[in-house]
Amino acid sequence: MDQKLKNNVAIVTGAARGIGLAIAERLARDGAKLVVADMDGAELDKAAKHLGKEFGAEVVSHAGDLSSESVAKATIDLAVDRFGRLDVLVNNAGGGIIKAFAEHTPETLRTTIDRNLWTVLWCSWHAIPKMRANSYGRIVNLGADSVRNGLWDHAAYNAAKGGVHGLTTGMAREFARDGITVNTVAPCAVNTPQMVAITKRDPALAAKFVSVIPMGRPAEMEEVASMVSYLASAEASFVTGQVISVNGGSTML
Repeated sequence: MDQKLKNNVAIVTGAARGIGLAIAERLARDGAKLVVADMDGAELDKAAKHLGKEFGAEVVSHAGDLSSESVAKATIDLAVDRFGRLDVLVNNAGGGIIKAFAEHTPETLRTTIDRNLWTVLWCSWHAIPKMRANSYGRIVNLGADSVRNGLWDHAAYNAAKGGVHGLTTGMAREFARDGITVNTVAPCAVNTPQMVAITKRDPALAAKFVSVIPMGRPAEMEEVASMVSYLASAEASFVTGQVISVNGGSTML
């Protein structure tokens, strides 16, 4: 495979498992040097070793809660301290507490916003000065197609991911002349361990999530990672401010 990210330094948040790990694997195959971050230090350590062994990637890791400003700053600083620059930031950290809106508690609502919006805000805020210094940067956020289709039990999650979509367009315009692009990849249901758990716990609910997808199946994690890889590359130099769905047709246009 052509290593289109060779010598690029990329941060992938939420990289211990699932979509984040699939993205880190794809960027490693594309030649990137990686900083991987996640709250789960033990799983993150396993992921970092896996990326180094399987793909020969240069990898450093940082464990902590990225909804904390200080943890986000330390993660961004680590990339520059270890590799001398920051080219790509993939804001994947998140994870919805998926339940009917009326069943949420103040704690689950705060957690949903923290995981899915504050992580993106803090990491992006600290990354921008590093990217502006080099007149180059790619920020790729993970959004959600459910923002567009109003999926069952996703209202609170959509509030957070909708904020990410809005942040994308605002930042893209603000930094368009700094060599920095900002885009969001918005998947539908994805065949992640979380989706597998939902299917086992509530097959009828999982079936409803898939029922809105014309292709009749969830996305595979590698299909999401492929779009992230493109947007993270120099090839996507004239694509900015976009929310691009990877959704099997569940929303169109």
